[in-house]
Amino acid sequence: MEKVVIIGAGCAGLTAAIYTARAGLQPLVVTGPQPGGLLTTTSVVENFPGFPDGVGGFELMERMQNQAERFGARIEFGTVESVDLSHRPFALVVDARRVETEAIIVASGASHRRLGLESETKLENKGVSYCATCDGALPIFRDKPLVVVGGGDSACEEALYLTRFASVVHLVHRRDQLRASKIMADRALSNPKIRPVWNSVVTEILDVEQGRVTGVKLKNVRTGTEFILDCAGVFIAIGHVPNTQIFRGQLDMDEAGYIITKLGVFTNVQGVFAAGDCVDRVYRQAVTAAGMGCAAAIEAERYLSKLGK
Repeated sequence: MEKVVIIGAGCAGLTAAIYTARAGLQPLVVTGPQPGGLLTTTSVVENFPGFPDGVGGFELMERMQNQAERFGARIEFGTVESVDLSHRPFALVVDARRVETEAIIVASGASHRRLGLESETKLENKGVSYCATCDGALPIFRDKPLVVVGGGDSACEEALYLTRFASVVHLVHRRDQLRASKIMADRALSNPKIRPVWNSVVTEILDVEQGRVTGVKLKNVRTGTEFILDCAGVFIAIGHVPNTQIFRGQLDMDEAGYIITKLGVFTNVQGVFAAGDCVDRVYRQAVTAAGMGCAAAIEAERYLSKLGK
């Protein structure tokens, strides 16, 4: 029997692990399919307090995990397949193994949003990518024209990173200006290798028959004009989808799948707390996720204390 299980090992989950471990609760942290969360795909994090020169996303998450383990957190590389929150203790199935726990902190984060094209699925890992820092340096992309789809901070960061390898980076956005923060937008638009393609959406990724990306078919949303842009790779950065599917019907969620909480981290099920990108659809920052993880841990400790655990 566990006292507390933390689902997810991103900023929220590992911060919760640090706090619950320091409280002597010996938390079990189940990492999910992407240990460290989406931040591990970020090359440099410049806005996390305490790192004036920036820090690599992978390095930051590694440090947080080491800190949690130092205080007694147990990190298990696995995926929660299902949960039963109808009675206590709560039951989870982790890679076909049943785990019971008195409290749960859901910090399952979010996944990359997809375009929803059949060609996107068929060409994934054949020129279609969701992580420039993971794949941008591959030989198939070097000195070739590349496309980044999106208009936020993530898209700008992807485009900037790819300028190290690409001959040119086409930044495709459905509006006529970027949604990114001013500093990121300025960096992207001032880079001579980045060429914005405004008011356009990807309608097809070419070429499935060749088994590799050779270009994209675009449509101008204002004029309806369609055209083809040659490229060797497509990097998709159009937002995220919360990883909350296994909690449907048990935890209250909004229409997009984000968990609805009260007073910050309380879910509709007593003893289940939620934090990070599976809750936050507004700020979605590493530092806010860490703060929510801290709050969830404190409330979980208070809850268990009242139970005499």
